[in-house]
Amino acid sequence: MVSGMDGLNPNTAGSAGTAPASRVYTGSMPCRARAALLALSLLAVAFLAAPSLAAPAQEAVQALDLIKLQRLQQARDFETPTSDQGSVKLSDFRGKVVFLNFWATWCPPCKEEMPAMERLYRKYRAKGLVVLAVSMDSEGASVVVPFVKQHGLTFPVGLDRKGTVAGLYGVRAVPSTMIIDRQGNLALIALGPREWDGKPAQSLFESMLR
Repeated sequence: MVSGMDGLNPNTAGSAGTAPASRVYTGSMPCRARAALLALSLLAVAFLAAPSLAAPAQEAVQALDLIKLQRLQQARDFETPTSDQGSVKLSDFRGKVVFLNFWATWCPPCKEEMPAMERLYRKYRAKGLVVLAVSMDSEGASVVVPFVKQHGLTFPVGLDRKGTVAGLYGVRAVPSTMIIDRQGNLALIALGPREWDGKPAQSLFESMLR
């Protein structure tokens, strides 16, 4: 079982918040996603010096056990179909803070953090937060749509049946979350579930959304 992302460039990654192996799942993840090269090495071009986070945000990063990149990297753009029969493109959200979550219906920790993600989205969407959950279920809409309805999720849910988007970001286990800043830079990474509506998370996003 893969416990998260490996092969982080020591020049670009800070504190590594790795989740215990029992808290992340590889399950029925598509082979393409399993074999994908890590995006943190694929994106090793045109680094920009990362600005320091404000003190409360730095404390939140530590409390949430996040991986903080020391050099910002532009998040790779993608377009994927959504559970409501539409489509979504990451670049459409430029200028907003994007909470990009990779998950699957067969993943217990993913189910655990979804309600908190929904509450976080409802609290901060008016301030510019986008929650985009990309499902890695190979069955696609047939299993994702009932899940979305059952849990009352209102944020956009992408369908990545073949693991193409996951491959761009080197996702090897779920849940994995990438936090992208208003400039489109991949700034923070979480491996495994988090209490996304807790005080540390609120402090982090209030800082990023200013």
